[in-house]
Amino acid sequence: MTSVLEGMARGAPPWRHLLIRQGRCEAAPGALRLIVEEASAQGLAYSDAQIDDYQAGPGPRFIRRPPLRLRVRARFSRPEGGLRGTAGFGFWNYPIAWPLRLPRAIWFFYASPPNDMPLALGVPGWGWKAAVIDATRPAALALLPLAPALAPLFNLSSLYRGLYPPVQRAFGVAEASVRVPMEQWHEYVIEWGPRTSRFLVDGRVVLSDAPSPRGPLCFVTWVDNQYLIATPQGRVRWGVLDVPGAQWLELAGVWLEAR
Repeated sequence: MTSVLEGMARGAPPWRHLLIRQGRCEAAPGALRLIVEEASAQGLAYSDAQIDDYQAGPGPRFIRRPPLRLRVRARFSRPEGGLRGTAGFGFWNYPIAWPLRLPRAIWFFYASPPNDMPLALGVPGWGWKAAVIDATRPAALALLPLAPALAPLFNLSSLYRGLYPPVQRAFGVAEASVRVPMEQWHEYVIEWGPRTSRFLVDGRVVLSDAPSPRGPLCFVTWVDNQYLIATPQGRVRWGVLDVPGAQWLELAGVWLEAR
């Protein structure tokens, strides 16, 4: 199986480069870097370096479906907590593109403080994670009108521990912290199955039997300078962060295998 990294670097179909403000993409022998450098929080100046296969033209916008295996060899410029903003790779339904969609994703996802998205009970709302979510499930859609009533209850820790697990299951959420040095090379694998999925790092399972989000989705890999606070208790805030110097995600190989 051949890595798709060369096609990604050239932006050859189906790959697309999305470079905003201080974001850029640099190819090197055998590697590809997505870089955000000297980004500023002034004026909510969002910067992003991203490659995806979202199809913006006529026809289907999403081309990836399970069963599918993604293997990525990657490292970051800074350790967990030092990288500012969000970054990662995997599959999602591009919920920020028009028309707006509720999120579906299966990915390795990084978020630095002050990001706070504690979607899975007992897993921190920031850090380097393996994660899945499908907010388009019928059970999730049925719960959405109840969110204003549930948020105040979740501020009581005893009620939160008792009431939130069914909500988490309804939204198809599963997460696990990935406890490896991000600045070192690792092999990351997502096995996206029709019903359940699992994540591996260097051959070791870090999350298994995760509920699979429905397809189709698109591949995405990125690094940016944003943060989002979105908690079950009703705290919501978005912003961007200063990035002094350069921070990057380096890819040495990306393999996609239908199973």
